[in-house]
Amino acid sequence: MANKKGANAVVLFVFMFLINFVVSESDNGRELELLLSFRSSIVHDPSGFLSNWDPSATTFCQWHGITCNNLSHVETLDLSAKNLSGIFVSSSVFNLPFVKTLNLSNNHLYGEIPPDIFFANSSLRYLNLSNNNFSGHIPNGFISGLVILDLSNNMFSGKIPREIGFFSGLKFLDLGGNVLLGKIPISISNITTLKYLTLASNELVGSIPHEIGKMKSLKWIYLGYNNLSGEIPKEIGVLTCLNHLDLVYNNLTGQIPSSIGNLKDLNYLFLYQNKLTGSIPNSIFGLKKLVSLDLSDNSLSGEIPELVAQLRNLEILHLFGNRFSGRIPNALTSLPNLQVLQLWSNRFSGQIPQSLGRYNNLTVVDLSTNNLSGRIPDGLCSSGRLFKLILFSNSLEGEIPRNLSTCTSLQRVRLQNNRLVGELSFTKLPLVYFLDVSNNNLSGNIGEQNWDMPSLEMLSLAGNRFSGKLLPHLLNAPKIEFLDLSGNEFSGTINPRFGTLTELMQLSLSENKLSGEIPEDLSSCKKLVRLDLSHNQLSGQIPSGLADMPVLGHLDLSENRLSGEIPAKLGQIESLVQVNISYNHLTGALPSTGAFLAIKESAVAGNDLCGGDTTSGLPPCKKLKNRANWWPFMACSFAGLLLLVITGFGFLFMRGRNNLEPKRVENGDGSIWELQFFDPKVSKSVTMDDITLSLKESNVISRCKEGVSFKGKSVSNDLQIVVKEMHHVSSLPASFWSEITEFGKLQHPNIVKLIGKCRSDKGAYLVYEYVEGKLLSEILGNLSWERRWKIAIGTAKALRFLHSRCSPSVLVGDMSPERIIIDAKDEPRLQFIFPFVDNQPFLPSSYVAP
Repeated sequence: MANKKGANAVVLFVFMFLINFVVSESDNGRELELLLSFRSSIVHDPSGFLSNWDPSATTFCQWHGITCNNLSHVETLDLSAKNLSGIFVSSSVFNLPFVKTLNLSNNHLYGEIPPDIFFANSSLRYLNLSNNNFSGHIPNGFISGLVILDLSNNMFSGKIPREIGFFSGLKFLDLGGNVLLGKIPISISNITTLKYLTLASNELVGSIPHEIGKMKSLKWIYLGYNNLSGEIPKEIGVLTCLNHLDLVYNNLTGQIPSSIGNLKDLNYLFLYQNKLTGSIPNSIFGLKKLVSLDLSDNSLSGEIPELVAQLRNLEILHLFGNRFSGRIPNALTSLPNLQVLQLWSNRFSGQIPQSLGRYNNLTVVDLSTNNLSGRIPDGLCSSGRLFKLILFSNSLEGEIPRNLSTCTSLQRVRLQNNRLVGELSFTKLPLVYFLDVSNNNLSGNIGEQNWDMPSLEMLSLAGNRFSGKLLPHLLNAPKIEFLDLSGNEFSGTINPRFGTLTELMQLSLSENKLSGEIPEDLSSCKKLVRLDLSHNQLSGQIPSGLADMPVLGHLDLSENRLSGEIPAKLGQIESLVQVNISYNHLTGALPSTGAFLAIKESAVAGNDLCGGDTTSGLPPCKKLKNRANWWPFMACSFAGLLLLVITGFGFLFMRGRNNLEPKRVENGDGSIWELQFFDPKVSKSVTMDDITLSLKESNVISRCKEGVSFKGKSVSNDLQIVVKEMHHVSSLPASFWSEITEFGKLQHPNIVKLIGKCRSDKGAYLVYEYVEGKLLSEILGNLSWERRWKIAIGTAKALRFLHSRCSPSVLVGDMSPERIIIDAKDEPRLQFIFPFVDNQPFLPSSYVAP
């Protein structure tokens, strides 16, 4: 009997094993199918991370990014930060039946996530899709076992689903950086296990739910950069585990609830950029673990109490942009960890506490734009770490403390618009790149001081009483870009070595006592944008070399003793937009081009000039008399020759014009398309087949709401093109295609050229020239001021052409950096978008150029 039972047990075990084996094999096959489906959707894998995902393989546990469990099922799929690109398909890795961790963050993945994702996979514990381009709505449903959900920095839209409250085990939720709308659902308060909540950088509205007080496990709340309104709920005060509260950049009103003072573990409190009123509750100053307090840019008022001394761990205090008044409390001087103190743009009065900095660890002090008086404390740099000192626009008096001149950590100093006296002692600070002491009562012979400021980029001494020669030692500041010495008592000549300051972008020496000629060497300052030498005693002629400054935009030479004629080359500076040469001894004709074309009378008055437009108020120049009487014969001969040339070119033009007329062509699938090009060379080389062959996912170069752009080329001569697929073609007004034709005729070196169009009842495409380069948005953060100016000038030329040279004027709908390409020659090229709002065409004849 016992043997029979044992035999049955063995049979049962073998049977169950075989069933599990068969099921496991079936599941493995399904998993392999899903993984290969995902692999096929990846169109760009620059690092080759997926190179060992072999379609012919029978197992996948050794593939990169995959970890399997004991039964050889996918348990973890981690492809984060691999720079992968592709469009997701619904039956993909989201449906892996045994996966617990799915991390696809920091890639370039597109598409919508499956609507059943939160129903299909009950084993999922970790889901991170952050920093991609996923779109669509966040699906309804829930997974009770999910612990971490990160969908941040995508393009998800719509409302946050109410089912979010059913994720009962969730501890981390980040939906920030999307386009989510509507209110924060009250159901979110049901996730009582949640420790980390981020809904920032969306378009959420309404108030913060009072039910948030139920989420007592929360340690982190970040709801900033939305459109939330109403008051901060006092129930936040019961979240005693909270150490980070960030509600910035909303429209929150009312007073700061005193209940926040109950959050004894709070390290960071950020409420800036709201509409909060009233005073700071005293309870806030009992948060002894507070490291950073930022209440800036609100409408808070009242005085800062001495209770601030209790914040012994405070490192950063930002209260700027409010209506605080009274004195700056002496208690701030006793905070040993205080590093950053920014109280600017308030109504503080009285003296700055004279012991400020002696017992702190200050790195940044900004008390500007208040009503402060008295002397600058001499211990501000006691820490030896102070790098930013901003005290401008107060009523500070006395001399600049001598010990600040030995504060070698300083980098940025702004003391302008005060009542400071004495000499300038900031002359030997190796790290200072920005120094502004303008509009004070400082004096002394600067030229006799030994300057050693190798990092200096910006220096303004304007509006003081400095004297002597023009700072010869400053010529050893090779990085200087902005130099304003105007409104002083400098004398002597302009040193020709100013031309060695090749990084200089703005030079103002106006309102001094300078004499002699303008040195020709200044033309070596190729980055100079603004040159102001007005109100001096300069003589001689205007150097013609000034015309060799490629980005000069503002030139003021008024109220000097300059003589001679104006160099005609000055009228050829394309970047020059403003000129003032008034009240000199200039003679002759005014240039008739460039900035002189419509110059105002006030800019040329007080000279002996002639010519110019009617706006100049100058008399016309005298015409030459007794011309030779043979000019009629020459005119007739030239007219005859011109007639022959026109006839010949007319014949060639008509032949070329036929190539630019719309044509009806048959595509490979039998559909009929209307095809038209606007460039004869393109019409001879690009075909309908070239356009259709470019419409592959591997050729996608951009996606936006207006359509998808593909890179293509002509088979006949490898001419590269961009084909833009148009969305919502049926809703376009009837005038669209004729207006597109008009735009195709426009040519400008700073505009990406539209070279063709094609359409049928199946769709429509626009064909552009291909421009090799980078988007302005990709390089904007690393541009020098010279390149920024060059890009601004080129873009302005494109806009001026569209606004003033086109008839009717063309209105540009989107001027974001994503619409500007910087080509291989470092020139900006504007990508024109054809906006349609309420069926309004893009060529509004009623538009008036600014």
